[in-house]
Amino acid sequence: MRSKLFIAAAIFAALTTLALGPIAVGQPMQGGAPQGAPANVRGTIERLGSRAITVEARDGSMNIVTLAPNYRISALVRKKLSDIHAGDFVGATSVPGKDGKLHATEIHIFPPALRGVGEGQLPWDTQPNAIMTNATVTGVAKAMQGQVLSVNYKGSTAQIIVDPNTIVVGPSPKGASIRDLKPGQTVYIFARRNPDGSLTTNNITVEKNGVKPPM
Repeated sequence: MRSKLFIAAAIFAALTTLALGPIAVGQPMQGGAPQGAPANVRGTIERLGSRAITVEARDGSMNIVTLAPNYRISALVRKKLSDIHAGDFVGATSVPGKDGKLHATEIHIFPPALRGVGEGQLPWDTQPNAIMTNATVTGVAKAMQGQVLSVNYKGSTAQIIVDPNTIVVGPSPKGASIRDLKPGQTVYIFARRNPDGSLTTNNITVEKNGVKPPM
């Protein structure tokens, strides 16, 4: 399971990178990307230095993440379910409900250039039993539970329930910069854990205009 989570993290980071273009997260950059096991860092910025960012995690712990020379910063914008159409490639995080169906907690809309990249369904670590599905949308229909997002990946299909609490986001066309890395702002950092336990990143997604990274 641990290795699958690492694969899922790597896939998600690669997807986000391509979606965000020049100001991206998750991409192995020229000049050498950080090496080591993937590690997701989520929380609020405590402080920013010239070579490291300190993040207070959700459990109150402090994470010091070294910034690679080529680190990049991105932001997200809020979207609606109506922005999703058949043929779109999306990343959906969901959890199984008591009804046995997948219920989406968040959906990321990616541009056409991402079609097929990282396609599949794997565990994700936002909460227990969470699943990340990277797939092509085949349709959106109404149902008693809400809306049903139908997707296809590697010849398999999935139906994911989307309700009013599901967060839908896409890459910000305006991107983000170091000026957005302020204490108190929420961040998602795709990092690498080095053999000595330290963390390094070249990928930061930061809260901007009230839109917090849901991943």
